[in-house]
Amino acid sequence: MKYSIEGEPLPVVICELEANEKMITEKGAMSWMSPNMKMETVGGGAGKMFGRMFSGESMFVNHYTAEGGPGMIAFASSFPGAIRAFELEPGKDIVCQKTAFLASTFGVEMSVFLQKKIGSGLFGGEGFIMQKLSGKGVVFVEFDGYIKEYELSAGQSIVVDTGYLAAMDASCSLEIQKVPGVKNMLFGGEGVFNTVIKGPGRIWLQSMPIGQMAGSLIPYLPSGK
Repeated sequence: MKYSIEGEPLPVVICELEANEKMITEKGAMSWMSPNMKMETVGGGAGKMFGRMFSGESMFVNHYTAEGGPGMIAFASSFPGAIRAFELEPGKDIVCQKTAFLASTFGVEMSVFLQKKIGSGLFGGEGFIMQKLSGKGVVFVEFDGYIKEYELSAGQSIVVDTGYLAAMDASCSLEIQKVPGVKNMLFGGEGVFNTVIKGPGRIWLQSMPIGQMAGSLIPYLPSGK
């Protein structure tokens, strides 16, 4: 499979498949394709279906197969930002924000990532459940806004505001940190908790989380009165 990612900040990934090659996609992710791409909607067992649901995705996924020769299929991002490709292999998993999964080659699996500390899940910004992408193959994920990467060494950490963590290597860990001082918590405008990400591993931070943007727009929306 060959691919190209084009058009940021409204990107699309265009995949060129060989005959009988297959892609796995989230429901509704396909933007355009050649006529010989055959679609099949699958669930993959109750455990996997509910795992996808709890990690923010649909219970069903679509399989697209190039029949009778080479095929082409494209997947567009649903929000201004970036599409990134990750080469996965056993032992090289990544953890992403909810709804980040866009498409992948056959052999990539998505599962629920339960954060080790309950506090991290409740207050860390991405909810108690995130997505873990593993297996062997290429996976495409969508992030919100501009993406900044950092490589954290063992024991090195970074403090991130709510929602700005887009993805991290599975070797990284999450904890929460209370904002010091009651006045800072109440009037600082930064919330009560921050997420602390600790290495070793690479992290991807996003500049415009969709939830943050939605909150900023609320004061300007009609009240309905």
